[in-house]
Amino acid sequence: MKATVRILVWFIMLAGGVWGGFLLDSHLFPYLYGSLWLHLISFIIGLGLLKLVMTISRNTGRTLAKYGRSGDLPRMETNRLVVKGVYHYMRHPMHLGLLLFPFSFAFLAGSPSFVLLIAPLEVVFMLLMIKWIEEPEAIRKFGDAYRSYMEKTPWFCLKTDCLKMLLNKVEKL
Repeated sequence: MKATVRILVWFIMLAGGVWGGFLLDSHLFPYLYGSLWLHLISFIIGLGLLKLVMTISRNTGRTLAKYGRSGDLPRMETNRLVVKGVYHYMRHPMHLGLLLFPFSFAFLAGSPSFVLLIAPLEVVFMLLMIKWIEEPEAIRKFGDAYRSYMEKTPWFCLKTDCLKMLLNKVEKL
């Protein structure tokens, strides 16, 4: 799937989440609209999550740019299988960070329905996209090398050492 299509899907998910969240909130949580403290706390949580998403995306993106590109390629494209740094421990570290993006946006919007109902559904949708689109694309692109990588490397690694590596500004390679 092309990068522009992926960005469009993200936009639809986030815009739909906000719209759906506010629509559901008006029926399920109408008494929360006037709570300044709830919205302030929610916004601060959203900013923290957004910073975490951006940190993970920046760090993993740099690793992909450094080790996953050979020659002149369009932005966000790779032509080498990256198994260094955090990619040695998990196949989808960038996606791990991006799974937090719907929650960060939901908290920024201050929508309980988005946080509790819509964002979890969007995360499930994202996991299905990884399974049905990302992984088959990687197999087509890298063949047996990716199949071997799949056998030894999990989708995600939530061990402390993996998460520290994911959040370090400069990965230890």
